[in-house]
Amino acid sequence: MSATDTREKIMSVARKTVQAHGYSALSFRDLAAEVGIKSASVHYHFPTKGDLGAAIARRYTEDGIAYIGELIANYKDQRSCMKKYTDIFRAALVDDNRMCLCGIMSAEREDLPPEVSVEVDRFHEVNIDWVASLLSLEDPDPKHKKAIRHRALGIFAAIGGAQLLARGQNNVAVYDEVLDSYRAAGLMP
Repeated sequence: MSATDTREKIMSVARKTVQAHGYSALSFRDLAAEVGIKSASVHYHFPTKGDLGAAIARRYTEDGIAYIGELIANYKDQRSCMKKYTDIFRAALVDDNRMCLCGIMSAEREDLPPEVSVEVDRFHEVNIDWVASLLSLEDPDPKHKKAIRHRALGIFAAIGGAQLLARGQNNVAVYDEVLDSYRAAGLMP
């Protein structure tokens, strides 16, 4: 396996570990065993746990940016865009009842190294900004920008809450039901 392949495999296993068990569950020894390398090799690619955590959060955010960047271009109506957006959070639940990587890291905020917290905050900002841009399609008046931003924050928090509730019950149908209730109440497109 090349150095690039090894690094990518470490990041993939680390991401799944965090999504299932949280940042505190990251162990270089366990990662090395799962990847099939020595623990020193993990340290070669990521000198500290904070370096690894920041790298997987950064990649997660970049992958998310690529995905959501295409949504508005490919789906002209808000409802379709929002459905595709919420589907990415749903997909984590379908994948062995995992959480959004940055959502689960947020729950451990006090224990995160600063370099990880910065990346988690960036993820949140990117997502809230995207939801606000989607809502702005309906109301482009700059005077409403602050209200739209508040609504976007509420929608983003509601999606995270729905994911957490569904995970706690190990039932993705709960996620769907909660989001359907938000849509029916007019809280989300």
